[in-house]
Amino acid sequence: MKRLVLIALLCLLNSVSVTADEFSDTRTLAEQGDASAQFNLGVAHLDGEGVPQDYVEAVKWFRKAANQGHADAQYNLGVMYERGVGVPQDSAEAYVWFNLAASNGDESDAWFRDEAAGLLSPEELSVAQKRSAQLFEEINKRKQE
Repeated sequence: MKRLVLIALLCLLNSVSVTADEFSDTRTLAEQGDASAQFNLGVAHLDGEGVPQDYVEAVKWFRKAANQGHADAQYNLGVMYERGVGVPQDSAEAYVWFNLAASNGDESDAWFRDEAAGLLSPEELSVAQKRSAQLFEEINKRKQE
């Protein structure tokens, strides 16, 4: 059941789309560090809208936005790690990104975090929690700069 839900959610990641006309402006803003543009560029690469579909490139842009605290990008990275799309499948890394997204207060992200945690051994969960806490601190530090 969980896998089917994640497949359906992966299909829904395209809720924000970038048209071909907007692509150039979006890329410029993304390269300048705009987290929303980075997220939109990730979606464009995920869906192949205005660019060739490229999951690795989608992960790259989602990660840039996620590292700035963009909750939707954090969630998308969690899904991609959970499914192994554009990255090797890694439940611990999925947990990290779902946990960061959940720290932004979205109840559904907490559910996915908890589901990912259930796939980890106690040792793996401990490492993932520490990594998540470290990333949370780094992201908050960047936001304050």
